[in-house]
Amino acid sequence: MAYSLKQACLAIALAAIAIAAMAPPCAAQNSPQDYVNLHNAARAEVGVGAVSWDDTVAAYAESYAAQRQGDCAGMHSGGGPNHYGENLYWGPAGKDWSASDAVDLWVAEKQYYDHDTNTCTAPSGPLGCGHYTQVVWRDTTAIGCARVVCDNNAGVFIICNYNPAGNVNGEIPY
Repeated sequence: MAYSLKQACLAIALAAIAIAAMAPPCAAQNSPQDYVNLHNAARAEVGVGAVSWDDTVAAYAESYAAQRQGDCAGMHSGGGPNHYGENLYWGPAGKDWSASDAVDLWVAEKQYYDHDTNTCTAPSGPLGCGHYTQVVWRDTTAIGCARVVCDNNAGVFIICNYNPAGNVNGEIPY
């Protein structure tokens, strides 16, 4: 049975589509929607409203990430003139760290947060609950995040900023 060139091309195209359909879905990348979806999943778990992407907040995050690209230092920006809330993430060189790595780490602090007493029982060290409570802060409505690969093989720096900021002293996140 002889196939025409058109039939052969169609068969190859269909085979490629079938193979692609069988491939597992990719992990979250670093698009605005990836950051929003990851945040909103954590927020839905505690019954607070969704956040949306804000280009102005994102521009602030991008500007600060660019400043950190040279040293990858985990220093907070100070929130800028609009006093944004802020979460930082650093991943060492050797892995393509993504939005899900950062947000998953922040949300993992939930295990140490006691909502009834509004306290954190994290062991001493860099762990805490403030990243988590910022992710789920009930009054936050907008986020903007940025990711840079740092110079000199220093790793990956990820920042998310929040408007309005959370972690207000004396208030509970949700």
